[in-house]
Amino acid sequence: MSQHQLTDVAPLETAAVLDLPDRRPSPWGRAGLGVGLVLVLALPWLIYPPVATDIMAWGLFAVSVDLLLGYGGLLSFGHAAFWGASAYTTGLIVTRAGLPFPVAVLGGALVAMLIAVPTGWLAVRRSGIYFAMVTLAYAQMLFFIANQARSLTGGENGLQGIPKSFFGSTLLESDPLYFYYAGLPFLLLGIWVARRTVRSPFGRVLMAIRDNPDRARSLGYDIEKYKVMAFVISAGLAGLAGGIFALSHGFVSLQDLAWTTSGKAVLITVLGGIGTIWGGPIGAAVVVMLEDWLSSTGFEGIGIITGTIFVAIVLLFRRGLWGTAVVAAHAATARLANRGRDA
Repeated sequence: MSQHQLTDVAPLETAAVLDLPDRRPSPWGRAGLGVGLVLVLALPWLIYPPVATDIMAWGLFAVSVDLLLGYGGLLSFGHAAFWGASAYTTGLIVTRAGLPFPVAVLGGALVAMLIAVPTGWLAVRRSGIYFAMVTLAYAQMLFFIANQARSLTGGENGLQGIPKSFFGSTLLESDPLYFYYAGLPFLLLGIWVARRTVRSPFGRVLMAIRDNPDRARSLGYDIEKYKVMAFVISAGLAGLAGGIFALSHGFVSLQDLAWTTSGKAVLITVLGGIGTIWGGPIGAAVVVMLEDWLSSTGFEGIGIITGTIFVAIVLLFRRGLWGTAVVAAHAATARLANRGRDA
């Protein structure tokens, strides 16, 4: 199949049009990327380092959800299964095998991808709410298994005292600032993989399947195969985030496998902007910093405040925070170009 044929598979009319694979970086995009990198590097100096690590971990988790939702049209309510499975695996590798944290994080991501193969194979044969319910059922099943396997997972007590091991060095334990910069390459790698995926021919096919699955199938594409592959990649990204999150906190609990964790990731994705990739970290920064501030004030109705803000953003920014900003930037660029031609 030629590249020209692939571009004609289906019109890209949803939010993912903000991030078309063949679009060259605009001046706005290059400037935004530079500012983003500076903010990421400076983040632990601006806020408490563990909170900065949480923002980046939840940001990558949201990116993994967005890869399915924004570019594949698949809403997963069970992504906590991969986040939590990787967190438990990472903790066990560090505490029982004594391996350094980079090996543990990659091992956790690999386990998440292996779990995603049978899950995705069954789930992608359904669509819409049925797909969401199948993924939720698998996540709840893992929640039950983790709760029962107390000798391995700690049950309701969870895995405690997970060290940030790095070839016997205690440097990462001494200051959370060091661990932020040690874990940051894994999180940035995950975001880079997601961006390269959606901007590749594979990403084009995935978006074509999302927009017009019947036409994609008629052109010879095995749409279930592409969906499973996207599901596995998404699970691996969620696994990377879950492993870093577990090491940062030194603790893994059943909450990491709960359906509320999946719901929070979807919330962050919608806040940032569906089909934008960069919306995940933006939404994560809003949610994590808001929760941290409210908890420090002793306010008990955190869900009420975050829910109200979520509703307000959905009503005022229909494309999410980053999606709205991208549309505004493109409109401003077009106006400047028109003025230049008129002059």
